[in-house]
This record gives sequence, C-alpha cells and structure tokens, in this order.
Amino acid sequence: EYFSRKKMSCLLIKNGTIVNQGLVTEKDILVKDRKIIKIASSIKAIDCEIFDASDKYILPGVIDTHVHFREPGLISKADIYTESRAAVAGGVTTFFDMPNTVPQTVKIDNWKKKMELASKKSLINYAFYIGATQNNIKELILAGKYNIPGIKLFYGSSTGNMLVNDLKKIKEVFTKTKLPIVIHSENNDIINQNIRKYRNLENIKTSIHPQIRSNAACYTATKILSDLARQYKRKIHFLHISTKEELDFLTNETVDNKLITAEITPNHLFFDKSYYEILDNKIKCNPAIKSRSDKEALLSALENGFIDTIGTDHAPHLLSEKQKNYFEAPSGIPSIQHALNILLDFVKQKKLSITRLVEVTSHNPARIFQILGRGFIRENYFADLTIIDIHSETPVTSKTLLYKCKWSPLEGYTFQNRIVATIVNGKFVFKNKQIIENNVAMPVEFDIRDFPKTENI
Repeated sequence: EYFSRKKMSCLLIKNGTIVNQGLVTEKDILVKDRKIIKIASSIKAIDCEIFDASDKYILPGVIDTHVHFREPGLISKADIYTESRAAVAGGVTTFFDMPNTVPQTVKIDNWKKKMELASKKSLINYAFYIGATQNNIKELILAGKYNIPGIKLFYGSSTGNMLVNDLKKIKEVFTKTKLPIVIHSENNDIINQNIRKYRNLENIKTSIHPQIRSNAACYTATKILSDLARQYKRKIHFLHISTKEELDFLTNETVDNKLITAEITPNHLFFDKSYYEILDNKIKCNPAIKSRSDKEALLSALENGFIDTIGTDHAPHLLSEKQKNYFEAPSGIPSIQHALNILLDFVKQKKLSITRLVEVTSHNPARIFQILGRGFIRENYFADLTIIDIHSETPVTSKTLLYKCKWSPLEGYTFQNRIVATIVNGKFVFKNKQIIENNVAMPVEFDIRDFPKTENI
C-alpha cells in the first residue's frame, strides 16, 4: 500500500482479482468523482491514491435489501449511524430499511423523515421501504412516484405487529400498486394454534420455536401468496425463506424472467435447530431457524439459482430483552457485520461459488429492484466496492462488534476470511479494521419511478 502526502484526486486499485458478472479477472480499477472511470490491465495514473489489492478479491459492494436499523423510535437497540458502521465493517455499501419503526413507515411523510435522518447519519447508501397496512392503499399508490424500493407486506406478524392477512386487502395491493412487493410469509392462524398448544406447558425452551413458527406455517402462506402472484401476474419477492418445502414455489430462471424471487438470510444458512440448546433466544427470529436438512436444502437452492438474494434481516435487540423467557423475548438477530464472512466461508468450503456469491449479494438485488448505477463493477457505475482476503481470519469477539446492542450469537467463532476494505462512492469508509467516517453516503435511485426524484423532495 502506498500513499502520497498530498491530497489525491483519484483512487487506483492495483493487482486485484475482480469478481463480476460470472467472471474472475485480474485487472486494475481507476476511480474518480465517485465513479469507476476505467477497468483495464496495468492502469497508470498521476496524482492517485494507490491501493495494492494483490492476492485479494474485489467484489461489488454488498447491497443488503433487508435490515432493521430501528430508527426512529427504537434507538436504544440500534440507530442508523451505529448500524451503518457495523455494515461497512461487513463489506455492505447499501441498505434497504424496513418500515416497522416508531412511527411505522406507512405514509410518505414518515418515509421523508427517515430519508432526512439517513442523509445526516448513514455511512453507506440508503433506501427505505413503505409498509402495507389494512387501510393505506392510497399511500402505497402514491409511493410509486418516489425513490422507495418497495412495499413491505407482513403476511405473518412479527416485531412491530404490521400484520396484513386480509386477502381482499392483499389483492388490492397486488393489483393497484407498482412498486416491488416484499413479503414476510407465515400463516398466523397456524402459528396461533401452535402457541395455544404450547403456552401452558412448564419449562418452555426456545428450541420449541420452529415447532410454533413451523414449516407448515411457512409453506401454507407461501403457497397462498405464490398462487395470487401467478393469478394477477404480479412480481413478488419472498423474504427469509426458511424451509425446504417452500422451494416448490421457486424456479431457477434468471431473475429478469422470474415472477417470484426469494431471499435467504445467512443466519438460516449458518445455524440450525441444534443451536437453540446453546444460544437460546439469541437465535430466536421470525421465521424460525429450522432443521439441518432445511439448512442444507436452502444452501443448495442458493447455489443452484432457486433463491436469488441474500438479506441479513439485521434486527438488533438489547441483550436484556433476549434474556427474558421464550414467550417474552423478542425475535431478531444482529447480523450485518459478519454476513459476508459466513458466505465467504461457504466459498472456501466449496459449497458456494464466488461468482454466485456476488450474484446474490450485489447483481440480483440491483436487477430485482432496478437500482441505478450500483451492484456491478462497471465503468461509469458508482464505485461501491468490497475488498476481501480469503487467506486471513476474522475472530468474532465482544470488542470487535460495532452494533449498538454489543452482542452477537457468533461471538467466539473465527471466520477463515477477512473484509480488508469497503469503498462507498469512491471513498474508503472501512480499511484495515478501521472505520473512516467519510460523508459520502447517497440515497439509492431506481429506474422505475416517476417524478419527483429524491433530491427534489
């Protein structure tokens, strides 16, 4: 690594191995004015900061389309500033935040206030969903004119209780709105029936969670919503698929040709129900982490194109909340800082290819949500880049965690890879284990929106 003392007008990344659009190539990248201006072998440039990426992979920055940064209203657990710091340490350059905050993001005015918060606090690029309710269809229609990534539909209650399970209302969302619809898919009737079955038993342990939020609860809901999507020819995106049975509703076409796309979280690929005995409520999340056979089927489906994106479902809670009994402890896991590490270990174990990893963490999110200028390493695209070393280690300790909640179920685990640097809009925001608080974050823009654009709001 070489740095000049004077202020540099550009950044030249030398000798790296670029992973992009199914290819792995050794090339240099020249960055200026937030964007990639040249990709070629042996670039020479004057007055450039030079970063030597020898023996390292250069990936498009991770686009995490599923986070809960808890602001506004729940900032004892997390906030945009703290969680975006954790995100850059994990190679994430863009986040889409969910609407179950306080107040809930179910009106355009709520969304505008979140955008203003992020403009002042985020270290990475940002976007915010609007949430569906039983009675806000007018707001959801209006949302199509703004840089909103999509409509979040909770078909299955979770933290924040934004349940919409009236099929008449869901059909209205499917037929009257234009934005992508992202769905939490669980059947509440089955879940409530299971809760009644187990509620009065003594010494309830968290290991009962996948029996309450069961495979049947997921499968039944996903079938209903898949049938509706096909009936109305409406593209939908299932969040955090957790069972092998739900794979029946997915295909392995390219995402551009899919009516139904799907996400999985690294937590559902890393943990299985055997971990409840050790980690208890620390891995309680909705939908539940299930069996080893589910986990293995889902990882195979990810590699083979049936599952399309990785979303962390980063959902921090205070450790004191997680230490309550099973029925009182909230669901959710802080996960954004080490999600990419989990996937990179699968690459080293030959369970996931590096090119497929890039497709599900960057390319496909950009395609599904039609993000402008991000998700690929291309000339004239924004320079959102993640540089990794698969020959180093990342130990997870309480001292290295950047979450506001200061805990992780991964504490004590050591990954066989390391995030070396994260670049957002052409500037380092993380390098060699240090956060660099460059004020470079931008709102994400999409090419399917009408006016006004974000900057004119």
